[in-house]
Amino acid sequence: MCSCVISFLSVSSPLICIQRGRRYVTRGDSKAIKQGFSYFLRPMGDTTPRDDDDDTEEFSHKISQYEDHVLRMTYKYFQDDLQLIVENLTPISLLSELNSRGVPDIEKYQDLENDRKTLARTLLQDLFTRGRNTVIGLWVSLYVLQKSHGSSGLDAVLEELRHRGDSLVEEILLDEGGHQLPLHLRDVQDIHKKHLHDKTERLLENKPPRCHQEEESFSLATRYVNLIIVSTDQFRKHSENELIEIGGRHEEFLKKTRNKLQNISPNKMFRWCHRSRLVPHMVMVSGVPGVGKTTLMQKFVYDWVRGDLYQRFSFVFFFKFREMNSLDEVSLETMILQQYPDLEKLIQVILEGPEKLLFIFDGLDESNHTMDFTSHDLCSNPRERRHCGQIVVSLVRKSLLNGCSVLMTSRPTKLASIDCDVFERIVEITGFFPEERRTYFENFFPDPDLAEKAFTYVKQNDTLYTFCYLPSYCWIICTVLSRSFQTTSSDQPVTLLPKTVTQLFAVFVANILANHSLDKSDAQKVLQSLGWMAEYGVMNHMIIFDDRDLGSFHVDNKSKLLSSFLMESEDPVSYSFLHLTVQEFFSALVHYTDYSPEKLQESLNKAKSYPDGRGEIFLRFLCGLSDGTTRSMLTGYLGSQATQASIDVITWLKNFILEEQRLRETKNNKQDLLRTLFYLHESRNKALVRESLQSYRRLGLSKVHMSALNCTVLAFILETCTNLEELDLSGCSLNPEGLERLAPSLLNLHNLRLDNNHLLHTSCTQLASVIRNNQSLRILDLSGNRLSGFGFTDLMAALSSPACRIEELQLEGDDLLVTSRIPLTFGIRNNQSLRRLVLSYNSHGHHGPYFSDLINALSSSASRIEILQLCDIQPGTSRTQLAGIRHNYFGKTLDLSTIRLSGRHFSDLMASLSSPSCRIRELRINPFGWSAKEKEEIRKLRTQKPFLKITEQHNP
Repeated sequence: MCSCVISFLSVSSPLICIQRGRRYVTRGDSKAIKQGFSYFLRPMGDTTPRDDDDDTEEFSHKISQYEDHVLRMTYKYFQDDLQLIVENLTPISLLSELNSRGVPDIEKYQDLENDRKTLARTLLQDLFTRGRNTVIGLWVSLYVLQKSHGSSGLDAVLEELRHRGDSLVEEILLDEGGHQLPLHLRDVQDIHKKHLHDKTERLLENKPPRCHQEEESFSLATRYVNLIIVSTDQFRKHSENELIEIGGRHEEFLKKTRNKLQNISPNKMFRWCHRSRLVPHMVMVSGVPGVGKTTLMQKFVYDWVRGDLYQRFSFVFFFKFREMNSLDEVSLETMILQQYPDLEKLIQVILEGPEKLLFIFDGLDESNHTMDFTSHDLCSNPRERRHCGQIVVSLVRKSLLNGCSVLMTSRPTKLASIDCDVFERIVEITGFFPEERRTYFENFFPDPDLAEKAFTYVKQNDTLYTFCYLPSYCWIICTVLSRSFQTTSSDQPVTLLPKTVTQLFAVFVANILANHSLDKSDAQKVLQSLGWMAEYGVMNHMIIFDDRDLGSFHVDNKSKLLSSFLMESEDPVSYSFLHLTVQEFFSALVHYTDYSPEKLQESLNKAKSYPDGRGEIFLRFLCGLSDGTTRSMLTGYLGSQATQASIDVITWLKNFILEEQRLRETKNNKQDLLRTLFYLHESRNKALVRESLQSYRRLGLSKVHMSALNCTVLAFILETCTNLEELDLSGCSLNPEGLERLAPSLLNLHNLRLDNNHLLHTSCTQLASVIRNNQSLRILDLSGNRLSGFGFTDLMAALSSPACRIEELQLEGDDLLVTSRIPLTFGIRNNQSLRRLVLSYNSHGHHGPYFSDLINALSSSASRIEILQLCDIQPGTSRTQLAGIRHNYFGKTLDLSTIRLSGRHFSDLMASLSSPSCRIRELRINPFGWSAKEKEEIRKLRTQKPFLKITEQHNP
């Protein structure tokens, strides 16, 4: 954390450690926070010159040259970006910059400081209405703040504004109005738009394979929920299942997207790209299965048809790779006309203006065609016949229709295996944030009360709620809950509602089976045939199946039951499960519907061996179905030996845990430990959990990203295993939501490490409840967080409560500013058990009253503190405050070995130690750079107090 070394001694070693280290400050300027909101706000008329460098002056001059209509249009164009940027800037820093540049009435926004969203919206609206000079002032203020508060979003916006200027207005107008087309082309464009409107205006649930029941569809305009899309610039080979990895990272996106990552809305896909430093023509959209890539493309086309999006493109061609799999050699013209025959008469004329064309290709990972984006075997003639993959590559490489634009989607795993440098912008769909999740439920359920009831249930179920970041999961969950709530009266306890992911899919399948009139034995045969095909696909990375695959696994493609589990595409006919996880569930379920000990063991061994994680969710489902309660949801559809399959899976899991324990003794793989905890959580087998972890006294998961879902799993383990005494979650990116899920389960721990998680004062309520409810807790490490704020009072109140038994509390580097002084001293004075308190790197040494209050609290007769670590002896520390040290400790060690004390501070300290009232028994001190005078003072101290052990430790 800093260059100085800190001695972490046991509670049994009496010690006072005072160090000098770097000053910790809050985000923004700590001075403003300490001295009040208006500290930096200069009075109007203050003409003190500012230290703007030449670059800032150049930017200010350039912006000032823009005409009024340019400023207005660009301001509106960037409004969504500015909202996010202002939300994530420190309010004081922005408002002080605006004030210094002549923007009046800034103080009115002080009351909105704690509501960044409202502050940003109100401020931006007000600035726009104040006119030209105020808007220029905002842009220049943002440019200045870019150096200290920069983010991808802010950098990109300022760069686009600076480099494009008037041309940006032309592009905005072109996107609104489009190109002027001759009448005959305009007529064809209208027909083309009508065709695409009919194809995209409805969201289809799925098309039943070869059955005549009607599709259920919904208006895209009313059912669509905005997806969060962020910039990215690289893809690596994923080492685990995509959904697990992205799901685990989703909370990180919640933290970073609005600040560090650039948010890309659909209408900005083809805007200036900060990474490639140009206006992109080739854009790749990445996203895990079910995150909404196809729906986003459908919405993109639908908005273009309606005139709401990118009218710079006169013609948009929408292709799905899976529907192009039957194509062999083909020309670009033929490829277009097969799907859009109405363009035949004017296709050559249309292709003569490539800059007016957009090609959308959805689902690169579903293509059977070979596509090498580094290939030089390209074509340039739209009428030349080539392999379909070569046509696509030639478009992307710009040898064919140079000037056209391409928008493509793919799963991340596919992108990890290709050269993505050819794409000038790469974005990733991260799914839904919490507000979008609620909106989805409101749109799905026509009854608002039912929508609220369903969302409340899911919100209270940590596992299900976490997976709601995926739209496809939202659909499955809403489908299950709608049927479950409809079959359960309001006064009857709900028994069929899922609690785990395995139970979610079990209820999903059970509901579908119950709605069909098939005999149970016939339904079981369908589950078996589908299951074996699903498992083959999981183990071999197959998600698209054809009639030959169905035939190989004896899947009856005429069964109406298939329509609920498979989707069919035409030309060529192909099938896929509703979602990859549905396929993974069926691959696990088949071992309980068609039990074979040999096949089960083979599948277990295969799934465990894959380094790419393809079998991970399959294994979780196998463990989940080993639970009798979960299997009871599918009563009547399982095989006669389902119980034996469960026994085999539990036996495998026990052996797996023993093997992992042996391996961890040598390699300490924390991810493997977390994987084991997931298997146990999904099994719901508490006896197995206790048996498997009975030898554990400590769980160390430091630096493992603890998403909210991971915290749910860990909470289940902690509630079950009361033998666990120590938990290390240091550096785990633990967020308030995860801590909230964990807090009730932290009841039996003796040692809890939550350091370096960047927790804010808002988390102090959960931390306080842990202290109050856990009388076993002896050591609590909260260092490296940001606990200063209103919530800190609650934490200190819990520390002083009679229930508190904590002996060691570490608050090192927690930004405990002056405002924390009163609750901190209150906690110290009233705590009866605390022996060691670490307060290093909290800036309190700069404030005499703060230091004095600490010393006075330690001198209280009630204080039991034996070890105090500080590092803030600074010029502001007075002789009186230093002298106070000698009155407060008996039989202690004063450790100054990591401080280079000299001058007055050295003399004052020697005077304090030589006093007869000083009871300190050992002094550890750093002799680096001592003068002759200081050496003499040490010699005198040795003479005056021969019982005082003085140890010189060199720490230059």
